Amino acid sequence: MGADFLLRRLEGRTTMVEDDRPMAPKERARGKEASEERLKERSLEEEKAALSTLAEAGRRRIAAAMTPEALEAVRVQLFGKKGELARFQAVLRSLPPEARPAFGQALNAARSALEAAYGERKAALEAAALEARLAAEAIDVTLPGEPLAPGARHPLSLIIEEIEEIFVSMGYRVAEGPDVEWDRYNFEMLNIPKDHPAREMQDSFYLTEEMLLRTHTSPVQVREMLKMGGKTPLKIICPGNVYRRDTDDATHSHMFTQVEGLVVGEGVRMSDLKGTLEAFARRLFGEGTKIRLRPSYFPFTEPSAEVDVTCHACGGAGCRVCKGTGWLEVLGAGMVHPKVLEAGGYDPERVSGFAFGLGVERIAMIKFGVDDIRQFYLNDARVLRPFAADLAGPPLVTAEAGVPAGGRTAPEETGAGPAAPGLE
Repeated sequence: MGADFLLRRLEGRTTMVEDDRPMAPKERARGKEASEERLKERSLEEEKAALSTLAEAGRRRIAAAMTPEALEAVRVQLFGKKGELARFQAVLRSLPPEARPAFGQALNAARSALEAAYGERKAALEAAALEARLAAEAIDVTLPGEPLAPGARHPLSLIIEEIEEIFVSMGYRVAEGPDVEWDRYNFEMLNIPKDHPAREMQDSFYLTEEMLLRTHTSPVQVREMLKMGGKTPLKIICPGNVYRRDTDDATHSHMFTQVEGLVVGEGVRMSDLKGTLEAFARRLFGEGTKIRLRPSYFPFTEPSAEVDVTCHACGGAGCRVCKGTGWLEVLGAGMVHPKVLEAGGYDPERVSGFAFGLGVERIAMIKFGVDDIRQFYLNDARVLRPFAADLAGPPLVTAEAGVPAGGRTAPEETGAGPAAPGLE
């Protein structure tokens, strides 16, 4: 028994000696790797737990954001370049290849959950903001309306309306036509031959060989004569825009406004034209206004005349406005050429007529003291403001009893109204 005991002791001693001896290098390396492996496992689990905690806390922070600005701040903290999720992206890159899939899935799941929560909260805040804005902008239809600010008519509109009113009171009607006109109406039927300078490309805006922007409102006269089919009397005025290839300056414009007049009937004389223009000038410029006729030339009238009125600034005495002459040129006129009457369907042996045309801008410049035609088109408030109803007092145009403002009559009312002076 003693031998057995000693043998067991010896065996145990041997074991103790073997346990206490230093470990071999390979064994030591394997132990270190195992220790690092256990540390990594514990660290990975901690990162997963931290990621889960961040996801939960992030959802609470998103839900707690009460304004778009606060929500944006949370977004930057979570998803920004240096945000909290970016740290876990760095952890993912540092993991060994075999550990990345599991952690990557967890990271993607956390990011997706936070992005979904952010999107829902953003939509809710935007909807709330829209609701609040709509409520704030709601219109109470029961409130009394505010009066509109008084507007103002353009100076050219004032002049056109006044001219229309004057002639309508004389029995004329207002006729209109297209701005884009056929060559035959604009030139041929008005006794303007093919070689006339006005038909050159440098003077007119041609669209095709046979179509152009009208250079005057005379084509409306031709159209109206053809509509009448040879019937009389015909008494019209034709307001409208006209176009010529002029260089814009203080007295010229490539587009301006004309009012032309036409009377056709039996026994119409030059004295009728003079009487009509005298009555018109007195109505437009004042009772003391006089006119004078100077011989001139127009292809569609014969004889033709330039019509001047006494200067409104000096009463004919001579001043800077009229350049010392006492007269201001305002329009052209004459007896309708027989060829124009024939083109309009009338027999020049049986009827006659007179025509006249004036530039609205020219009249407005004289009447309102404007020295540059371009002021009518530049929309300069300093020029236009005085014509506002609240600053300029009553408008220049006032309708007479029984005459509508603007003076327009229906085309079928050709014979309505009193006759022009000297024309029965």
